[in-house]
Amino acid sequence: MTSDTGSGRGRSAAKKPRSPAGSMKLAEIAAIAGVSEATVSRVLNRKYGVAQKTREQVEAALRTVGYERATKGEVVLVLVPGLNEAFFANICDAIEKALSPQSLRAVICPVYPGTVFERDYVEALIDTGIAAAVFLSSSNTLRNADPVAHQLLESRGIPYISVNGGFADTDVPVVSTDDWQAAELSVAHLHDLGHRRIGLTAGPVGNIPADRRVEGFLAAMDARGLTDAEDLVVRHYYSLEGGRHAADELLALGVTAIIASSDDMALGAYRAITRRGLRVPDDVSVIGYNDSYMLDFTDPALTSVRQPIERIADFCARTLMSMVQNRPVHTDEVLVEPELRIRNSTAPVRD
Repeated sequence: MTSDTGSGRGRSAAKKPRSPAGSMKLAEIAAIAGVSEATVSRVLNRKYGVAQKTREQVEAALRTVGYERATKGEVVLVLVPGLNEAFFANICDAIEKALSPQSLRAVICPVYPGTVFERDYVEALIDTGIAAAVFLSSSNTLRNADPVAHQLLESRGIPYISVNGGFADTDVPVVSTDDWQAAELSVAHLHDLGHRRIGLTAGPVGNIPADRRVEGFLAAMDARGLTDAEDLVVRHYYSLEGGRHAADELLALGVTAIIASSDDMALGAYRAITRRGLRVPDDVSVIGYNDSYMLDFTDPALTSVRQPIERIADFCARTLMSMVQNRPVHTDEVLVEPELRIRNSTAPVRD
């Protein structure tokens, strides 16, 4: 996304709010709310720098004089691949909280395979007042994905951003967790514990974050002289069963540690390990990916790479507001650093 509003990707709806209550002046609204005219203007135009309490005072004053803010352009679609994983529920909640002070309302659109598609949500809601959209680890993470949803948004001049991977041949903001760094953190931790036979359960081929984690894993292993790493990568679905099947293959290869590409896959690895009569971490160490508060209550508590949810949500809110207001934004992909949360599922390799 560039600052060129003639590119067709800027917001096509009216950019100026209606005059409050017909002839009502900003000064009168400001007097009712007990704020300055400039503050009323900032609220009407969704500008930053207005405290939530002050914004609510202005909104209340507008309602008092019979002004109803136009609903056109107040909805932000958040397209997400389901809410089964705690990570997606948590980041959707964070995005909603970050958008709310700006009078933008997130509508969570879970896309479950074989049921509803992204284009269904866009087609159903595009005439009801979409200000912008967020592709949250959905079709933007898939190479050669159906482009119809984001193309439809572009055709209407509705801006959008992507999280954890961007669409090819598009010029829009992208924010992603640094998957290469995530792999480095995991390999470094296990290597320091003496592990050399380290396996990776990765997501499907063609999934951008999965491909990046594989690249990072191979680079981290190679940097430590572990040249057989390619033989210790198994690709499967991001699920408990996918993690279990992938872990079964790795255990047959004699790994002493498993890095999983999601927490669900890691818990699937737990199941594969215990079914073989082995224990985590005494026999096999396990690291997950995403991290949520529930991992403290697994047995043993799962070590996991945490995606920085709050920073991602803040980036989404700030960037969307700039785009809605037709202000320039950077379109280079922004990488945010993950954090390794060490718990009880990793331990020194057994002699």
